[in-house]
Order: sequence, then C-alpha cells, then structure tokens
Amino acid sequence: MKHISSRDNPAVKALARLAGTAGKRGAPVLLDGVHLCQAWLQHHGAPDQAVFDVERLSQPDIAALAAAVPDNRCLALDARLMQSLASVESGQGVAFLVTPPVVDLPADVDENCVLFDRIQDPGNVGTLLRTCAAAGVKRVFLATGTAAAWSPKVLRSGQGAHFALAIHEHVDLAGLLPRLRVPLVATALEGAQDLYGGRLPQRCAWVFGHEGQGVDAALLTAARLRVRIPHEMAAVESLNVGAAAAICLFEQRRQALRGCEG
Repeated sequence: MKHISSRDNPAVKALARLAGTAGKRGAPVLLDGVHLCQAWLQHHGAPDQAVFDVERLSQPDIAALAAAVPDNRCLALDARLMQSLASVESGQGVAFLVTPPVVDLPADVDENCVLFDRIQDPGNVGTLLRTCAAAGVKRVFLATGTAAAWSPKVLRSGQGAHFALAIHEHVDLAGLLPRLRVPLVATALEGAQDLYGGRLPQRCAWVFGHEGQGVDAALLTAARLRVRIPHEMAAVESLNVGAAAAICLFEQRRQALRGCEG
C-alpha cells in the first residue's frame, strides 16, 4: 500500500477535487466512513480506490476493509490529509472511490416504487431513501431538480439505503407515467381522502413533492388516488416531506401485512 504524506501529491489533489464535486451525474464519488464502505464491498465488491488514514490501519474495522481491497488500489494518507477529504469533522479514517451504478429505466413498472418530485434538501432525500428501503420499496425515481442521490449529505442521511434500492436519477416523471402498471398515488391537502379512511393499493407508485410547492400539478392530475394525512392544522400547515412519506409508506405496509394475515 502506497503511503502519501504530501498535500501536493497528484493523487491527493485529485481526491480533494472530487470531494468538492461529489454527486454530479456520472462522476465517481467518495464513500466516507466504515459503514458505507462495508456496504459497498458487500454489494459491489472492491472499489476503484480505497484511501486510509495511516494512523488507523491497525483498527480492526479499518484493517478488515484494507485486507478486502487489492493492495494496488489502496492509498495510506497522513491523518491531516485524510481529514481534509472527510465529509464530516469526525472522519472515520477510510473512504472508497467508487463509480455509482447506473440503472436503466424498466420498460414497465409493476412494483411498489416512489417518485421524488424535485425534493431539494439533501437531508430530506437521504431520509426518504432510508424510509423507502425500510418500508420494503425496491425502486425509486428522482426527478431532475432533486438533490443528487450520491452527494455526501444524501449518503450520510441514507445510512446505506442506497445499496438496497434501484435508484434512477434525472428522470422525467411525466414521461415515466406511461410505463407505470400500478396506480399513481399523491399526497395533497385538497381533494384528497384521509390516509386512514380507506384501503390503499397493495402496490402503487407514490409521488412526494417539492418542500415548498408540493407535487407538480400535472402529476396530481394524473394521480388515481390523492391522500392527506390528518393532523392538527392549527399547529402546523403541513408535514416535512420525509415525515409524510414515512407515515404513508408504513400505513401501506401495515395494511398489506394485515391483509396477508387475514
């Protein structure tokens, strides 16, 4: 494993540039931290390159990651250099340089899925990805204008959910509608039924919208079902999109499980 101590080393400069632009479509990204790197190994194998804090290579988790990657793909950096690449102050001493998988759009969508309509906050996107994975959703479609799925903040919020999902980015959601073989369901404040007032489809395409503007009007029109989450309107006008999605997805899951039991 090559040891680098100079900030002027070309490899370090290239990694620093990448850390500043991570998440751009088609570009490699840095996975920062033990958990994300372990998840990448489990699902995709060795990274393009692995970078370690030389002072932490003796730690069991770090040593195991280093042993799992071919030596010619590993770099050991001085602690100060490694810290400059970390996405948070308390870096864990390891980062993987990877190329995110590109998933082709399916010809037909006949499974539970979620459409992200211009959700801009990276924390919301990561939380929603994590919620989808926890609720058993396997496929998500992110509209153009949604925060980049593989950006550092989304990766941190997702906590490994990326590896349980087929993630499609920069999707024209209106153009996706003819591929849907399941009903489109949207959240709305008006012209919607109570979430708990009837049966939800066992399989559907949920669409959750922009933090300020909500779901696009054309998608609302195309929705076969609109639902609203009852809450104290006097306290708050609407729920955070991540919270709303969690309530909807787990209510659907609850109904589906109860149907299986019955």
